[in-house]
Amino acid sequence: MFIDLLQSSYFSVFLIVALGFMLGRIKVAGLSLDVSAVIFIALAFGHWGVSIPKELGNFGLVLFIFTIGIQAGPGFFHSFRSKGKTLILITLLIVASACLTGVGLKYLFDIDTPSLVGLIAGALTSTPGLAVAIDSTQSPLASIAYGIAYPFGVIGVILFVKLLPKVLGVDVEREARMLEAERRNQFPVLDTCLFRVTNPIVFGRTLQQLNIRVMTGAVISRIKRGDKILIPKADIVLEKDDYIQGVGSQESLNNLALMLGVREEGELPLSNMQAIESLLLTKKDMVGKQLFDLNLQHNFGCTVTRVRRSGIDLSPSPELELKFGDKLMVVGEKEGVQAVARLLGNDAKKLSDTDFFPIAMGIVLGVLFGKLSISFGGGMSFSPGLTGGILMMALFLSAVGKTGPVIWSMSGPANQLLRQLGLLLFLAEVGTSAGKTLVSTFQESGFLMFGVGAAITLVPMLLAALVGRLVFKISLLDLLGTITGGMTSTPGLAAADSMVDSNIPGVAYATVYPIAMVFLILFIQLIAALVV
Repeated sequence: MFIDLLQSSYFSVFLIVALGFMLGRIKVAGLSLDVSAVIFIALAFGHWGVSIPKELGNFGLVLFIFTIGIQAGPGFFHSFRSKGKTLILITLLIVASACLTGVGLKYLFDIDTPSLVGLIAGALTSTPGLAVAIDSTQSPLASIAYGIAYPFGVIGVILFVKLLPKVLGVDVEREARMLEAERRNQFPVLDTCLFRVTNPIVFGRTLQQLNIRVMTGAVISRIKRGDKILIPKADIVLEKDDYIQGVGSQESLNNLALMLGVREEGELPLSNMQAIESLLLTKKDMVGKQLFDLNLQHNFGCTVTRVRRSGIDLSPSPELELKFGDKLMVVGEKEGVQAVARLLGNDAKKLSDTDFFPIAMGIVLGVLFGKLSISFGGGMSFSPGLTGGILMMALFLSAVGKTGPVIWSMSGPANQLLRQLGLLLFLAEVGTSAGKTLVSTFQESGFLMFGVGAAITLVPMLLAALVGRLVFKISLLDLLGTITGGMTSTPGLAAADSMVDSNIPGVAYATVYPIAMVFLILFIQLIAALVV
């Protein structure tokens, strides 16, 4: 009966996934295969004759690639606009040197192209790379080579990250403290402070005339005059000995002190008719609008004191563009705050709801885009293919953010669930397909390919370390994050994080990972199409 059940694809899929998770949780010297263990179980099942329908694997593939693109899109395009050009150059060096090393060793040892692209994907521990390698070559050899190169791809990056600070003689804790101090200056913490109006220059002038937000960078949250607490409005006239509570960075609060007068201790209370609330932006037609467009002070008598996005407090400048899921700290009369809540949506449930229309439509557009063929003359042409088309379309749509009423984004939990589901279905199908020829391939050239995979893992990291420190002179923590991101190695990032109490490696990793993933996919496609 069990043999009969194994011939049922739905039973085999979930058995492979269950056993894969069991294997993935086993740790040896603190290391584990995690979800990638599924492909090794699938290889074994494939060797024993179990098969999973190709359509099921393709279904998982498109889900996996699309959700990765939707998540990486904003970070990908932001990387080109930010100050991370140096990190991006090092990342391109990593990916390009890995591919060139692989191509060179291919001709030296006469390795077939499907195995080569599988080795590159495995050496850089890139499951999207494996997906593209399989899609581009239509050969199970890519999966087998990936499985051969993957273990050292994981372990090699971790060992390199652990050893590099010792080889360079760098105290990572000391460097972390220095870099954290520099980063705090770039993203100043917002604070509150109480002031007493003593500067005669501002007596008798309205808040609109003083233009405090522009002149100081601070925001007025409330005013006390005698026993009354006032919500700031443009026509309020400042008087001597008024108390004002401001919100802003230390620099902007210092500017406010110069304008108004004396700093005081304490914080102004709210009256029974006033409220300060953190409101979620969940209404689609508010996404993409600037704070200035809402004109909350004029329309509702309310003031936004700060905007929290992805764990960071942003100063509420008039030109700040609002994103889905932003938290706006709003102060005003209770009725006004409630009206602003209705305007913004303030529906926490919508953050966890999943709208399947953008997912389905995005995948449809990606599949169509992947069918396009670009001709270079001389009989050469390039097509993004299934994976490339979906990835590039997802990156583009995610960066656009909104088209009319359609929001091209997904909640974190929904993205994680669909990505995991797609990845598991994909790994189960390609693993069983590759398992049919696993033993014969490894017997013929397995040890050779293991060595080639190890070289493809080590050469890019050595080059990145040398160029990063000697040419660009970047910090070690940024370098560790860039190397692990360029190698698309989450276990490597975990190793870097464990060495220091700082998220600097994580920031660098997040900056370069989308770049590495996209260019690795493009390079693998080019190698599969052009290298004979």
